[in-house]
Amino acid sequence: MQIERSNQDSTQAGVILAARLPNQGRLQALTGQGERWTGSVFIFPAVLVVLLLSVFPLVISLYLSLARLKFVPGGFQINFVGLANYNKLFFGGEQGRFLGKLAAPSLLGWLILIVVVVLMIYGLVGYGRSSRFTVSGLFWRVVTVIITGLLVWLVVWTINSEGRPGTLITTLIYVFVGILVQYLIGLGLALLTTQQLPGRRFFRVVYLLPMMITPVGVAYMFRMMTDTGKGPFTPIWQAVGLANFSWINNPWSARTAILIADTWQWTPFMFIVLLAALEGQSVETIEAALVDGANRWQIFRYIILPGILPVSLTVVLIRMIESFKIIDLPNVMTNGGPGTATQSMTFQAFTLWRTLDLGGSAAVAYMLLFVVTFVAMVYVNLIRRRFTEA
Repeated sequence: MQIERSNQDSTQAGVILAARLPNQGRLQALTGQGERWTGSVFIFPAVLVVLLLSVFPLVISLYLSLARLKFVPGGFQINFVGLANYNKLFFGGEQGRFLGKLAAPSLLGWLILIVVVVLMIYGLVGYGRSSRFTVSGLFWRVVTVIITGLLVWLVVWTINSEGRPGTLITTLIYVFVGILVQYLIGLGLALLTTQQLPGRRFFRVVYLLPMMITPVGVAYMFRMMTDTGKGPFTPIWQAVGLANFSWINNPWSARTAILIADTWQWTPFMFIVLLAALEGQSVETIEAALVDGANRWQIFRYIILPGILPVSLTVVLIRMIESFKIIDLPNVMTNGGPGTATQSMTFQAFTLWRTLDLGGSAAVAYMLLFVVTFVAMVYVNLIRRRFTEA
């Protein structure tokens, strides 16, 4: 009897367990779905913020660059005009401001253009003979060569005594000349402060002071400093015979003043990043090179510089992208003058927006986006090739 009763109990327990198993399976499936939906629910607000703050405005500005805004009684009207805003930049009323005034280059300009074209063709031929050759790679290199050649051609035809650079070339001058000077000065200061010199810790702090001032503050400060008539450096300008000299009356001196101010403000950024890279290098390697008889230049050329190269390439890329957006210094120091000589592409987009030409402003902004993307992609590909070959 006991055996039969135990068998019945076992049978009933098995029936109850079998009845519970499907419910447990469904519960586990619901729990898994809930966990997956939980991740989506938590990430959805961040995605929505990104869409609202970057993607949607990008799409709207693209449409505005292909349209023209017109105010009508009771509101405004947006009419689609296609590529008319871009046509105005390259062939219309904004051509002189955007591309500049074209003039036949000098003999030196022709030589520079010929040398650049020969080097680019040589690079294409070398790539065609290499083992890395692909059709898509050749296509993108041809596109890069064409765009680079057009930019160099525009530089040669505008930077001469009879020509005048537009906002496109002026922006490129701010970016490449400014970054080169900032990197060299920042690297030099970083190398100095890594030496066992008295007061080096004090100067590490002093070198960072320009970063604590807003760009508008820097612009006003250099606007006063370059005032030769009533600025704080008037006695110095008078002593060197520049009392009647005006920085903002000459296009190149005005651009130089803006480059000096931009260099003073952003060199500390280069300095602090390069200093961290230098102090992160192995001291034993340098000491071993000194024991082997290497001089200071050889240590810098073959040990220090390759060691800080990844950090250098990254900080230059960050600074390059930021430099394309320069607007504070030209706006405050020279108001874009003389004429439009110191205006950047961002400044041009701002002035067009201020005159309610939203379509033209969006077109300039998208041209700036194309230029930044092109320069950044070429730079990143060069970096990748450099490390791949190494």
